[in-house]
Amino acid sequence: MPAPIRLRELIRTIRTARTQAEEREMIQKECAAIRSSFREEDNTYRCRNVAKLLYMHMLGYPAHFGQLECLKLIASQKFTDKRIGYLGAMLLLDERQDVHLLMTNCIKNDLNHSTQYVQGLALCTLGCMGSSEMCRDLAGEVEKLLKTSNSYLRKKAALCAVHVIRKVPELMEMFLPATKNLLSEKNHGVLHTSVVLLTEMCERSPDMLLHFRKVWLLVPQLVRILKNLIMSGYSPEHDVSGISDPFLQVRILRLLRILGRSDDDSSEAMNDILAQVATNTETSKNVGNAILYETVLTIMDIKSESGLRVLAINILGRFLLNNDKNIRYVALTSLLKTVQTDHNAVQRHRSTIVDCLKDLDVSIKRRAMELSFALVNGNNIRGMMKELLYFLDSCDPEFKADCASGVFLAAEKYAPSKRWHIDTIMRVLTTAGSYVRDDSVPNLIQLITNSVEMHAYTVQRLYKALLDDISQQPLVQVSSWCIGEYGDLLVSGQCEEEEPIQVTEDEVLDVLEGLLVSNLSTPVTRGYSLTAIMKLSTRFSSVNRIKKVVSIYGSSIDVELQQRAVEYNALFKKYDHMRSALLERMPIMEKTASNGPTEIVQTNGETEPSVPDTKLPPLITQPANQANDLLDLLGGNDVVPVIQTTLPTKPASAGGELLDLLGDLSLSGGPAPAPSVPISQPPFLLDGLSSQPLFNDISAAIPPMTAYNKNGLKIEFTFERANPNPNIAVITIHATNTTEADMTEFVFQAAVPKTFQLQLLSPSSNIVPALNQGSVTQVIRVLNPQKQQLRMRVKLTYTHKGSPVQDLAEVNNFPPQSWQ
Repeated sequence: MPAPIRLRELIRTIRTARTQAEEREMIQKECAAIRSSFREEDNTYRCRNVAKLLYMHMLGYPAHFGQLECLKLIASQKFTDKRIGYLGAMLLLDERQDVHLLMTNCIKNDLNHSTQYVQGLALCTLGCMGSSEMCRDLAGEVEKLLKTSNSYLRKKAALCAVHVIRKVPELMEMFLPATKNLLSEKNHGVLHTSVVLLTEMCERSPDMLLHFRKVWLLVPQLVRILKNLIMSGYSPEHDVSGISDPFLQVRILRLLRILGRSDDDSSEAMNDILAQVATNTETSKNVGNAILYETVLTIMDIKSESGLRVLAINILGRFLLNNDKNIRYVALTSLLKTVQTDHNAVQRHRSTIVDCLKDLDVSIKRRAMELSFALVNGNNIRGMMKELLYFLDSCDPEFKADCASGVFLAAEKYAPSKRWHIDTIMRVLTTAGSYVRDDSVPNLIQLITNSVEMHAYTVQRLYKALLDDISQQPLVQVSSWCIGEYGDLLVSGQCEEEEPIQVTEDEVLDVLEGLLVSNLSTPVTRGYSLTAIMKLSTRFSSVNRIKKVVSIYGSSIDVELQQRAVEYNALFKKYDHMRSALLERMPIMEKTASNGPTEIVQTNGETEPSVPDTKLPPLITQPANQANDLLDLLGGNDVVPVIQTTLPTKPASAGGELLDLLGDLSLSGGPAPAPSVPISQPPFLLDGLSSQPLFNDISAAIPPMTAYNKNGLKIEFTFERANPNPNIAVITIHATNTTEADMTEFVFQAAVPKTFQLQLLSPSSNIVPALNQGSVTQVIRVLNPQKQQLRMRVKLTYTHKGSPVQDLAEVNNFPPQSWQ
């Protein structure tokens, strides 16, 4: 058989291929020749064939059929064969193939070989692809080589030990004695690998970290090595751009960072050397910048002195002036991490950070924007907002959403005045309205509503913005809402903050009608506009024109718009006497958490959950006197309504079925102030119980009771005590029916005094079966922090034999164990 071509000739031939298909054909032809050679057990050219196979593997072609040939080369006595064999094993084998286990004995023999280069090959292979079984079998040989005096083997053994520790962490203590003298080695390669090994041991074992800190006193040794590197003269062997062995310096700084984290003594011992590195390192080359960056990270991560932290932040500030984009990005990212702990030091570089907003690089601009928002406070809010709004005007669309959200949050937190706050939000809506979050509209509406003295100014500004541009839908929605609420102030020209404009009622209605027919308006915007026109029927004299507009949309193809128009038409016709009360101006809205977990607010020394507002364009508001009647359940002002987690199965009536427990009774005492009834309620403040056992053993001591027994309907209460809060009583109602007909549309409602909090969960059914053939269960949770006697008023609604039945009852005979 002729001799196969050499590797160099194969490479030259493959490079002459003009197409991928031609290259593939050459590779397949050569692979066929190599396979034939392998089948004939050709030992003469096995090394050459495996080398060519490895080159094909690097090009992305399959070479798995050469795995066993690599093992044969490893078993050879020739160094050239072993070198190619071990290289092939590292490239073609890993611990997922069982073939690699056949190498264990060969590697063990080579680790004890008389030639250091053969030992080095075995160490490299074990450190690259050794499985956990191989590492267990060969850890002893690695540990022996770690103690040898040969620096060439020691550095390779240290890196191999790192791999062994990663695969089998419990073998870590085996290498502890051998690592003790590694840092006294003069060879930089051994020092470097030793620091890597010590870093791995510290990261994987807190006990080992404590041992290195307290027993070995590792920090002073590392400080000495680092000081020698800084103070040593020129050494051509280790010099890189005028800096002595920067790779070793970086590794030592990382290990110091781990040792000094959350440890006062270690941090104190390294403060001086860190200051020395920070001040003496040359920054004209990238090598020096790499060392300075690691120094900054170490200073920020340990318990360093305040002066040292300021020095580190000043280094990052100098990085911001560097021409290299990567260095500027690294500086911005690092400053963003430290701004919360060293806010004042970072503030000194505010102008440089703001200049980065004008950078052409997208990544730098994003980091600069995030850092700029983190630097905003009450003292610089005006200047920073000016820069950020300028950035919002000119930035790419991908930044506008995040920038607008950041401006909203910063303005809400640090606004110097309500007028400035409103002007800023309107500026954002004008320039980037299409990119703002969905909750921006209700948040701005709430801000405007609560700024009573700014109503005339705001509606005038929004009206002007609406005349200029109707493409920004959030701006149009806010403007429509404000014109509907405060249109009378716009027409009367009562604005004191700026020169009032002269607007007629017809001009305002023309603008709103234009929004209804505009192709730019979304269905939500049309809903805002129609509601605004309806509200103006109580503020303007052009009622007939408004009636005509509303009636037109009663046949709209948009179902939402049609429903609103039909309801508004009904107000004009059947309920015109109630229209002025229903469309009166919205009251001041209480500020609550708009998203995230329920915010806890203080009320009379007790913590209660505040209910997030669901802000929607108001259709019909509850008259104040009706709301008072519905809420005054127990004859006074101390009543809290039930919080239901789901909507009742029966549709709510216009009077508010949920709260209408005493609609027909004459009530004594002054009416309670009417709270706004939220559209949806958040999860109850006690919902965290699900992660723990719901009830404890005390429940067995609370006897059940009959709360209601009338007309064949019997309601029984059983009691449990919630865990972990003993102030919560969990009451389960059991409704049974002794009559011959089912009770359908069954609804149980309850109310308690204001000193309690009550949550009514969903019932198991809305049908109570006849003849006691089943029961309806429902769970009530009552929070009683003051341990007062429990009182409850219940309302029962159901249909029996085709006739609706409604009854009220008061339950005052609760067992003392249920509330004590």
